[in-house]
Amino acid sequence: MCETCGCGAVTNTEIVHVYKSLLENNEAQARLNRRHVEKWGAVAINLISSPGSGKTTLLERTIELLSPQVRIGVIEGDIETDRDAQRIRAKGVPVVQLTTGGACHLDAGLVAKGLNLLEEQLHGQGLDLLFIENVGNLVCPAAFDLGEHVRAVLLSVPEGDDKPLKYPKIFLSSQVFLITKTDLLPYFDFSVQNAQDYAKRINPALLNFSLSVVSGIGMQEWIDYLIQKTQSKGRDVSCR
Repeated sequence: MCETCGCGAVTNTEIVHVYKSLLENNEAQARLNRRHVEKWGAVAINLISSPGSGKTTLLERTIELLSPQVRIGVIEGDIETDRDAQRIRAKGVPVVQLTTGGACHLDAGLVAKGLNLLEEQLHGQGLDLLFIENVGNLVCPAAFDLGEHVRAVLLSVPEGDDKPLKYPKIFLSSQVFLITKTDLLPYFDFSVQNAQDYAKRINPALLNFSLSVVSGIGMQEWIDYLIQKTQSKGRDVSCR
């Protein structure tokens, strides 16, 4: 009997859980990616946000403040163009651009290709920090572990302080929450306290940063955190 309508028809339907299989394969590759990064002696940080939150600008300033003392590599994810990779390359660090051709997130398989390409630029040398700048999106990237040790979600002041309530999964799966563009606070109805409280309601373990690349406020706390992660090699934190 047909289980759908009870009409008596004989069916040989097999339900294939494609999404579950996809995520399981992604998780397996993510574990391999994590080991790849750890062989370099590096900590991998996955930066996730909406478009325009300032991920690339934050990366540029972070590189300026940390290098050459801290060895940094970057994997850039975008739907099209290599504009962000060009900006990062100008800062003198190895970078690989991954273009998804329409996909709204990076996955572990794409990042594995990026790691291999980045290794060609390292010439046998290791890294201290690997930044993975994900495609601008607060939804799809939340489901895909890339092999990072730290997942950081960014929210800029112009986006509004209620985003943690609207996109809870990304805040639940992250370890770090960065509020960016705080120099714009006088011009927007945005409460840093509300945004952090909303995020903490979803994930009480979130580590909060509030900063501005333009004014420099909060940047030292972010830099201190990254230095601490390089010293611990990030193996105490995982996005599994």
